[in-house]
Amino acid sequence: MSNVIISIHGLANKPPEETLAEWWEQAMLEGLQKNAGITLDSLNFHSVYWADTMYATPDQDPDAYHKAEDGTLKRYDDGWLDIVRAKASSINGKIWDSAKELFGIDKIADKVLEKKLQDLHKYYTDSELREELRKRLKTVILDNRGDRIMLVAHSMGTIIAYDVLRQLGKEDPNIKIDHFVTIGSPLGLPHVKYKISEESPLVRTPSIVKKWTNLADRRDPVAIDTHLADDYDSNEDGVKVRDDLVINGWGKIHHKSYGYLRTPEFTDLLKKSV
Repeated sequence: MSNVIISIHGLANKPPEETLAEWWEQAMLEGLQKNAGITLDSLNFHSVYWADTMYATPDQDPDAYHKAEDGTLKRYDDGWLDIVRAKASSINGKIWDSAKELFGIDKIADKVLEKKLQDLHKYYTDSELREELRKRLKTVILDNRGDRIMLVAHSMGTIIAYDVLRQLGKEDPNIKIDHFVTIGSPLGLPHVKYKISEESPLVRTPSIVKKWTNLADRRDPVAIDTHLADDYDSNEDGVKVRDDLVINGWGKIHHKSYGYLRTPEFTDLLKKSV
């Protein structure tokens, strides 16, 4: 049994499949080298790509991967204000969940998704597309079922991954995911949780997951709810998501996958799977 890393990307068009996989791996390797002093040539890494299902051609002008300047990969220092924000997020989330049921806010959310997050809107409204995306990830997981799997999902990819893990838990509970890592995730959005509950009333850690860590930058507009522990219950084995704030130093919106993959906090998790 060996360690294997499986990834699935997020929203929007992407560079060609091979290029995206190469840049993800470079970001992880850079983090290992700069944050932990571990130098490797490559990782046992499989990338699940789905941008081609929504876009006719790859992004011709992508935000290309580049290394961080020395000394810029900083660990987030949690302060008392973060604790207050986490509590407020929990309270506001519960109030919001109740409000949407009362005022039909899900209909408004559907319109927002259609205009602003078209990939996610298509995922929720096109059943054939949704099953194709899930199938791609499911196939790679099944191909590596005999290994210790670290599943890393970014942005909308965290929704696809969560849905697949719940499906696999029902279909083959003997499959295990050693570590589910979500980065820049929208799983805390009330509308996303509502869509999850439409398939199953249990909004919790998938049953086949042995550990779940959620990394988020407070400035990331997609991961606006940075704390998922208040949104997802433990599974039957008592596994609950652990939230950790990070500093995603890539770009102005702090959502880029490469920025998350080379944070010291992600490196801490990755070291156990290489």
